[in-house]
Amino acid sequence: MVILKKIDMVDEVMQKLAETGVKGGTIVEGTGMAKALVNMEDIPIFGMLRHMLVDEEKLVSKLLIFVLKEEQVNKTRETIKKVIGDFSEPNTGIMFSIPIKDVEGFGE
Repeated sequence: MVILKKIDMVDEVMQKLAETGVKGGTIVEGTGMAKALVNMEDIPIFGMLRHMLVDEEKLVSKLLIFVLKEEQVNKTRETIKKVIGDFSEPNTGIMFSIPIKDVEGFGE
């Protein structure tokens, strides 16, 4: 899974992954917690901070989800990092994997 703040990079990531044989990814649009809090009137937040957050464009993210064969995981991570760069940079995103034990509908 990749939660990507650099949403302008999604197309390139998907293209490079397709070139390495990754298929069947899902992309979901996300909203950061700060943006959700801005819209809640009952949460105490300073007016100027609320104004800054409303105008902040970097609050949108894309969630890229892939179900991979174990042998695809490292190559996928490497490919994503080549496109995105260093995930330790602010407002880049995060990438992680979760072991999946049972899968149905994987096309096999």
